[in-house]
Amino acid sequence: MKRILAALVYTALGAGAISAPLDARADLAQAALLRDGDMRKLVFHEVPEATSSASYLLADDAGEQTLEAYRGKYILLNFWATWCAPCRKEMPQLSELQAEFGGDSFEVVTIATGRNSPEGIKKFFEETGIDNLPRHQDPRQSLASQMGIFGLPITVLIDPDGREVARLRGDADWASESAKAIIAEVIKPES
Repeated sequence: MKRILAALVYTALGAGAISAPLDARADLAQAALLRDGDMRKLVFHEVPEATSSASYLLADDAGEQTLEAYRGKYILLNFWATWCAPCRKEMPQLSELQAEFGGDSFEVVTIATGRNSPEGIKKFFEETGIDNLPRHQDPRQSLASQMGIFGLPITVLIDPDGREVARLRGDADWASESAKAIIAEVIKPES
C-alpha cells in the first residue's frame, strides 16, 4: 500500500501537481510516508493552500500580529481552547515537539480560539509546566474562520512561504515517534 501511495505521490510531483520547489515537494512526499498511529489523520495537500491574513492577539496584551510573522520557517499551527479536553491533552505533547525541533526552521504556534480567558490560558500553561509555547488568542475567531477551522483541536502545517501543506483534524500524539519523524523529514536541511 505504501508503495502505491508513494508511486501516486511521485507521479503527482512529476506532473507538477504540487506547486512547491522540487526539494520541498520530495520532503513532503517522504514525510507523508512516515505517518503512523494518530499521524495517519495528518492529510498532506496535493497543492499548498493559502492561509489567512487575519490578525490575532499576542499573549499578555502585546498587540496583534498575523501569520506573516512566521514567514521563512515551517510552523505547526494548533487551534485549541481551554474548555477542549483533547486540546488540553495534546498541549504538553506539542510543547515536547517544540522543545525538540523549535528553532530557525520550525516552530509550534498555539492559538486559543473563541472564548478563552487570558487568565485561564496562563493558569493552564503554568499547571502543566508549558513555558515554550505562545499563548496567542483569536477571540473573534477571525483567523480560525478564514482558515476553515470548525471543531477543535485542528493543527495545520504551514510551509516557509506561508502556505498550508497539511492538516490534522482532532487530537493526536504530537510527541510520538511518527510525529517526530515527520517533522524531522519536513525541516531537514537541503542536501
